[in-house]
Amino acid sequence: MTSRIIGTGSYLPELIIKNDDLSKIMETSDEWIASRTGIRERRLVKEETTAYMSIQAAKIAIEESGVKAEEIDLIIVGTITGDYITPSTACEVQAAIGANRAAAFDVNAACTGFMTALHTAYAYMAAGVYDTALVIGAETLSKIMDWDDRSTCVLFGDGAGAAVVKKDTVGLISMVQGSDGQKGMNLSCKNRESKNPFNQGKDTIYYTQMNGQEVYKFAVKKVPECISEVLEKANICTDEIKYFILHQANMRIIQSVAKRLKVSEDKFPISLDLCGNVSAASIPILLDQVNKKGMLEKGDKLVLAGFGGGLTWGATVIEW
Repeated sequence: MTSRIIGTGSYLPELIIKNDDLSKIMETSDEWIASRTGIRERRLVKEETTAYMSIQAAKIAIEESGVKAEEIDLIIVGTITGDYITPSTACEVQAAIGANRAAAFDVNAACTGFMTALHTAYAYMAAGVYDTALVIGAETLSKIMDWDDRSTCVLFGDGAGAAVVKKDTVGLISMVQGSDGQKGMNLSCKNRESKNPFNQGKDTIYYTQMNGQEVYKFAVKKVPECISEVLEKANICTDEIKYFILHQANMRIIQSVAKRLKVSEDKFPISLDLCGNVSAASIPILLDQVNKKGMLEKGDKLVLAGFGGGLTWGATVIEW
């Protein structure tokens, strides 16, 4: 037995921030951002929260799947920007949708968060523990950005994507996952410091820091490697894959991966031009967009691949 995605959903905030909007508050331009990243605009929250976006995406995915909320027995949210340290975003989703019999928790693998959540759901199902899962990637990255640092803040956006996954005889074919903690500080965001009556820590607010060159070098090498590995495990060649649904970090990374795999860029749908980098949410948002556009047919084989902070990575071959 394996697990199959039977419904997808996504939510993007209403506020659209174009590159020209950013040029009014910092030294940048549409040409500077677009030429280096492929990003033209991104969505940022106003009143929305990580939980709210997760709930909206979840409701759409559940409706498409045809299952009832009370049938869901596992909810996993990949996020680094939950609204609370506790309760988890997954528990907030559970309460909002009425999935009363579900176990719920979050996972932190940064931009690989949705892949890690999907793999975890698969492992539970393969072990015979659960039958139906709701897997979500959601981020409010705008709240951990330094908006005076144009090298990072222009890259990221907010949003959520979701998938309902059910035990089946077809679906997930193979998966790989890994991390390299020794390089983790190339993309980091420090938590608040310890402060108590015996240790007067600082009240500093920390923001995302990134060594862009090192992250780029990691991505262009590791992503094609893990895709090749997951295809080999599945005994499937690139010609059999209809689409490669990659984490949407940078257009140059996607182009480099396509080149190294010797695959046409036409097989790499994109959403980063209009969404920016939404970390754990980028893969499920793109998957939902491709699904909603009618680009998928039963039996299509897809590769999903994520990479990011940690440094972490993960890839999956699935049959639609």
